[in-house]
Amino acid sequence: MSRISVRGFAVASATAVTTVGAVVGVASGNSLPANGDNLETTAADATLLADIPVGEQAQVQVASLTQQADAQAAAADASARKSAEEAARLQAAKDAEAKKEAAEEKAQREAEAEAEAREAKEAEERASRSAVREASSFSTQSSYSISEVQAIARQMVPGDQFQCFSNIVDHESSWNYRAQNPSSGAYGLVQALPGSKMASAGADWQTNPATQIKWGLNYMNDRYGSPCGAWSFWQANRWY
Repeated sequence: MSRISVRGFAVASATAVTTVGAVVGVASGNSLPANGDNLETTAADATLLADIPVGEQAQVQVASLTQQADAQAAAADASARKSAEEAARLQAAKDAEAKKEAAEEKAQREAEAEAEAREAKEAEERASRSAVREASSFSTQSSYSISEVQAIARQMVPGDQFQCFSNIVDHESSWNYRAQNPSSGAYGLVQALPGSKMASAGADWQTNPATQIKWGLNYMNDRYGSPCGAWSFWQANRWY
């Protein structure tokens, strides 16, 4: 009877065999050669395939192959998990970089939009200022009503600044171009102190509201940036 050596099989009973190894050799005959060609296992727990009932030998071989397949599958799963983890790490880094670039691009677009809006506003203000009439373009009158003075101011002060300018004049002189403070000597619509300062805008500063408006507008622009800047200061300090 041929004897097939199976390394690592331990027979628990005549019908139950647990596979822990693989088939490693075959030797034939009832006696073994003494020249070292014996391929039977020398392990203490070796079990010969021939010692296993014929009906169960196929089961043992299948179990051995199944164990090997399971080990290979486990190794493949571990490799796949490692590859998946590495791919996930690389994708996460890629996503983070993409988000960073998107945030930087958004910030740049917002900054550019703000700059464009600021430039547009400044251009609008310049256009508005250039569209106003000069004081010298108004004909001189012997006297002016409040409504006439306000009409002149509306044509000289930029539209987006007129309300602020008007608020200051309301509080300082109630649109009386001949108003004079008996205590300080402040004079005119914007209460220049002293009133003679307005001579820089025209020699007729005492009687011409257009001259006073011109001087007051220049003063507010030079000192506070605009009539609205002057009005903000006035509200906080009750003077400007």
